[in-house]
This record gives sequence, C-alpha cells and structure tokens, in this order.
Amino acid sequence: MFFQRFKSGYPRLLWVGTRIGDGSLDRTKKISLVSELRTIFETSILVVVARHDGLNMVETTALRCKMREEGACFRVVKNRLAQIALAGTAYEAIGALLKGPTAIAYSQDPVAAARVTVSQAKELGKLEILGGSLEGRELGVDGVKALASLPSLDESRAKITGLLTGPSIQIARVINVPGSQLARLLSMRPEPNQAA
Repeated sequence: MFFQRFKSGYPRLLWVGTRIGDGSLDRTKKISLVSELRTIFETSILVVVARHDGLNMVETTALRCKMREEGACFRVVKNRLAQIALAGTAYEAIGALLKGPTAIAYSQDPVAAARVTVSQAKELGKLEILGGSLEGRELGVDGVKALASLPSLDESRAKITGLLTGPSIQIARVINVPGSQLARLLSMRPEPNQAA
C-alpha cells in the first residue's frame, strides 16, 4: 500500500495489487470457506436452499436474527464453493439448486430452518424457497413447506412428556383422597369372577 496525492492535495490510501469491488477471493480464503461449508453440511440435519434476490442488508440481518432465535442459521453462499463442499456428502443432490443468488438455511432441529424460511418468504416476498434436504433426503418446495408446518423437536418432546406424566398425576390424585373415598372407589370395582 502507498499514499498518492491527488489534485485536491489530500493523500489517499491505495492498496497495491487489488481492485476495489472485484469480489475475488484468494485461494486460501476459498479453501477455508469450502471447509466451513463442508462442516455445515456434515453436521446439519436440515438444509434449505433459497434465492435471496432483492433482500437488503437490514432484511438479511433481521432474517439471521430470527434464525438464531429458533436455533437455525442463514448464510449467503458462493454457488461454486458450495457445490465443491457438497461433493461426497448426504446433501449432494441440492447442488443442482445452487444457481443465481442463493443462500442456505440450516439447523440441527429438523424443523427450525424450514419454519423460519417459510414464514420469512411469506412476510418479505423477496425470499424464494428452492428446495432442501432432510438428513440426505431431497425435499422440494412443497416438502419444505410441509416440514415447516410440523411442531419443532422441543414442542414434540413437551407433548410426549405431558402424555406420559398425565396418568401418573391422576394416580397421585386418587391416592391422596381421604381413606373413605378410596374405600368406596375400591368397593365399586367389579369382582374378577363376575361377568362384565
């Protein structure tokens, strides 16, 4: 880098050997990005591919925040680098969706990334779902939308826990009634040799 004086007399800092805005990455950065993307594809349960054409920085930041709240992530990707990272993974089939300005939403929860992506696509109108993959099974647009309508893993666990603890709570209530009421309850039980 060096300073160059312009007609105005003020020095301007110039970087030698780079052009501003050319968007090129050097080889080490590309290798690093491919490695990061490969790790994402190997550790995620759900990957959703979307076209983000027209999203401005504020909308993208808000989308990332909503993803984070739900336990998912949103990342704009370079298509060629993402296709290299996909090679040999369970998500290799979604490489065909990587055309144009694309981004991926991914999560460890099998529903979170789909739910936020679908809701934001409806809300913003600038986000188009292209498809996705759930543990290596390819999903179309309708599959991602159907997945988004399912309850999350935590919600499902809470419902199952409620179903399992419900009978034990009822048993505890019956046991806690006064002795006379318990005796009446037991006397109402039919004898085993009586016909029902």
